[in-house]
Amino acid sequence: MPMTIRQARDSDRADLFRICLLTADSGADASALYSDPHYPGLVWSVPYLDFAPEHAFVLDDGNEVLGYVVGAGDTEAFEARLESAWWPKLAETYSRAQATAKLDAMVLERIRKPQPSDPAIVRDYPAHLHINLLPPAQSGGWGRRLIETELASLKAAGAPAVHLGVSLRNERAMGFYRHVGFSEISRGSAVWFGRDL
Repeated sequence: MPMTIRQARDSDRADLFRICLLTADSGADASALYSDPHYPGLVWSVPYLDFAPEHAFVLDDGNEVLGYVVGAGDTEAFEARLESAWWPKLAETYSRAQATAKLDAMVLERIRKPQPSDPAIVRDYPAHLHINLLPPAQSGGWGRRLIETELASLKAAGAPAVHLGVSLRNERAMGFYRHVGFSEISRGSAVWFGRDL
């Protein structure tokens, strides 16, 4: 069956967890880096199903979901909702969890002490997004189409500009974002890209 982009549904939750894990090592499989396969998705994909479903889309080939793009039109408002209704529940659920794999501590720290986005970035680029595709869906133009779908959704919601972060090691992703119209706006623990809408 042909691949299609559609609105994400709650039934896609397991797919968002799965794809996020399989791409969380700078685009590669991070299964060996987390003791709990849900850890990366708890931060970078699944909350959007609950708190920004209007900006959550998946790439579906009729048999399985091969990619997703999620985002929020107002990063500060989105993070405030997570602070109120997402992180406290996770902090309780994972209160006894110990870091046993390489990247566990990063997620557990995020759950227990959420850090807001850089206000200097959010001021000029108030929306944000995350996108991940599995290898069968890469290099076929689907990444661009997912980005275009997300940008149209954010623009329709009134967002004037959008940002995203990329691992310092993910040169391939940086090239892709430049190719679809993003520009580097900041560099630190990650590389931040922005684009006007």
